[in-house]
Amino acid sequence: MADSSDDKTEEPTGKRLSETKEKGQVLQSKEFTHFVMIGMGAIVILYLAPLFMVKVLALARVFLERPHELMLGSVELKNLMTESLLGLGMALMVPLVLLFIASLASHILQSGFNFTTEPLLPKLNRISILSGVKRIFSLNSLFETAKNLVKLAVVGGVGILVIAPAFLTIDSLLQMSVGGVLGQMRTLLGALLFGMLAVIALIAAVDYLYQRFQFMEKLRMTRQEVKDEHKQLEGDPLIRNRIRKLRMQKARQRMMQAVPTATVVVTNPTHFAVALKYDPSLPAPILVAKGADFVAQRIRLIAAENQIPIVENPPVARALYNEVEVEEEIRPDHYKAVAEIISFVMKLKQQAVGAGGYSASPVGLNLPPEPPANPPENRPENRPIG
Repeated sequence: MADSSDDKTEEPTGKRLSETKEKGQVLQSKEFTHFVMIGMGAIVILYLAPLFMVKVLALARVFLERPHELMLGSVELKNLMTESLLGLGMALMVPLVLLFIASLASHILQSGFNFTTEPLLPKLNRISILSGVKRIFSLNSLFETAKNLVKLAVVGGVGILVIAPAFLTIDSLLQMSVGGVLGQMRTLLGALLFGMLAVIALIAAVDYLYQRFQFMEKLRMTRQEVKDEHKQLEGDPLIRNRIRKLRMQKARQRMMQAVPTATVVVTNPTHFAVALKYDPSLPAPILVAKGADFVAQRIRLIAAENQIPIVENPPVARALYNEVEVEEEIRPDHYKAVAEIISFVMKLKQQAVGAGGYSASPVGLNLPPEPPANPPENRPENRPIG
């Protein structure tokens, strides 16, 4: 059974948005594009037009001042028209390029850069007469028509309000020079354009929010669609478990290969084992391997094979196993206990070197607690009175 729109309560996922973007279906507000284009047009007319109009005037001067000197032969006329059109094209090149950049920027600002040929592919439903009629007389088309009429009325009303005061002083234009009239018209045109831009900016902001809301509503998903997509991304559970096991196996192999580089192995003695590597150049000893039960037994066996001292200290072994991860430095609260173990191992190695050799035992070395310097029972005040 098809899912109804009421069931689509979930926000579109990143995958859905990416697939939609690849198809060329992106968020686009025509009003925002109109605002950017009109804004760039206002800049071109008010600030750049005087620059390229000098070139246009130079081209027109030939026709206006010396039309009697023009050669009307076919070759001369062809050369004249070619030069005039090329000059006009060069003069208008900068404004046209700026308008093209503004159009491109308006799309990129809304949906980011997206190059796809999907919308250009031929589709039969696009040439269907019935589909075309439905699009023309759809509710969305009627809404767009009403919106354009309202926008035209509002922008036109603002334009009239801006220009109306100028009609009261129109008689003064008759007493001005041509340059003064042009300056006055430029000022009036600037006020008209900026007044219209202010209204179009407000309309563009409202339209952009509405188009975004519609776009996200159209892409909403059902919970089942979200679950199916997650399954597709994660793959078959059996395959995931197999990959997880392979990763664990590889990590365990790397860990076992690091045991021969350890300085000491601390055990529980049988349930836990952690291998520590001490290097004076490092800030603190590093845990290079750890394991429980069978893995702990394997660590002890590799340590014995590689002459790595094995020290039985259950509290330290359990603490390091639970609190420190592989290839991490031990924590400051373990410094003292680990320093005692490493010091004990170093003393044993020095004694072994003096005795002519050293051999580690698979059973390990018991690290006895150090007795206090002055036990309570040996103090004079604690001796029994006989």
